[in-house]
Amino acid sequence: MILGLSTSAFTILHVILSLVGIGAGLIAVFGMIGAKLLRRWNAFFLVTTVLTSLTGFLFPFKGVTPGIVLGILSMLALLLAMVALYGRKLAGAWRGTYVINACLALYFNVFVLFAQLFAKVPALKAIAPTPSSPAFGITQLLVMAVFVVLTILAFKRFRGVHPASA
Repeated sequence: MILGLSTSAFTILHVILSLVGIGAGLIAVFGMIGAKLLRRWNAFFLVTTVLTSLTGFLFPFKGVTPGIVLGILSMLALLLAMVALYGRKLAGAWRGTYVINACLALYFNVFVLFAQLFAKVPALKAIAPTPSSPAFGITQLLVMAVFVVLTILAFKRFRGVHPASA
């Protein structure tokens, strides 16, 4: 039991939070690429992604795992993003700090999504039975390349706070 839920129910909650966070994050990033700060979507992304990381820490584990390390890195990126957005109001260099760290936290979630897909979906597991398999590495490299491009576009196009909301 985790937080009063069976492990399977808790896992479902964690996955739902993760998928919702990814969806909200993509909307927020595409808003920034369109030179808009979608305040509600950004807030929803930050909350669901923080909850994703926090719930990830509650799973039973032994020792430090790659997931724990990624969760810590995600929490650091999210903390910086929240300070930039809410504490520093995106003033000056804090705009770039927000864009980079929000995109980084989203990337970490998508990285884990693909890692879990390769671990759990039989067809994907067959072509990449381990994380060291070429298909897994190529997929993660492509995901990273997409996020580098999205981050650069958001960084260049999102120049300030516009009162757009959705």
